[in-house]
Amino acid sequence: MAHCIVPEAEALLDKERKVLDRGFVRLVDYMGGDARIVQTARVSYGEGTKTVREDAGLIDYLMRHQHTSPFEHVVLELHCKMPIFVARQWIRHRTARLNEISGRYSVMENEFYVPEPEQIKLQSTSNKQGRDEGDVPVELCRKVIDLLRSDQGSAYARYNELINDGLARELARINLPLSLYTQWYWQMDLHNLFHFIRLRADQHAQWEIQQYALVIADIAKAVAPQAYSAFERHVLHGRRFSADEIDAVRRMLRGEPNPLEGRKRSEFEAKLGEDQPR
Repeated sequence: MAHCIVPEAEALLDKERKVLDRGFVRLVDYMGGDARIVQTARVSYGEGTKTVREDAGLIDYLMRHQHTSPFEHVVLELHCKMPIFVARQWIRHRTARLNEISGRYSVMENEFYVPEPEQIKLQSTSNKQGRDEGDVPVELCRKVIDLLRSDQGSAYARYNELINDGLARELARINLPLSLYTQWYWQMDLHNLFHFIRLRADQHAQWEIQQYALVIADIAKAVAPQAYSAFERHVLHGRRFSADEIDAVRRMLRGEPNPLEGRKRSEFEAKLGEDQPR
């Protein structure tokens, strides 16, 4: 099986894509692309790559019917820098291989995330884990930013003082806030990367991790454009329906009223409406 070189991916290698105020995502390496997906899918037939149109059709078929194993043969390795609170959401995707900077061995940099004023929001009254979309008074935005910077500066000053006093780094770090930036190398196959993008680029995810997911989506699109197109069509902008929802669709097609009620009805209508991922 020949080594796959994707010119669009080659152009991205080692180039930092800025995210948030101090973060970034950098494509370190990749293995395979659309051609590798096609090769692995056709291995049982002993056939090589066919035309671009036929390859795209095969990839679309694999995605449409959830034949996921060929997508696992494409691998991306990324160097990422993000606030710790973003990393703790990110780490929930346990199918990756990663190595993170260690505060036990290294002195952490004086780098903290401070949100832009437009990202400072009140707690949502309808979503326990989300933000309200309304505007926040300018005075409150300034107060929040000033408090964050003051507390971050104070925490790092105490950390640095303990380091200079000779305290073990693993102890000196324990009072640093979640807004501190961390870094890691993160490697994941394309199938699981698509799952990450589906969840983290969604409008219901926290805004900060959405920004990373959107950049990673662009990188994945460069590495395997046909696969990403199929992913967008069948997964990212597609919808899965329960047996009750399929029954509701059948009834509505016959001109009958929607039988679903309450939360089931609202979730079903959201799938059919404008409540779409980005």
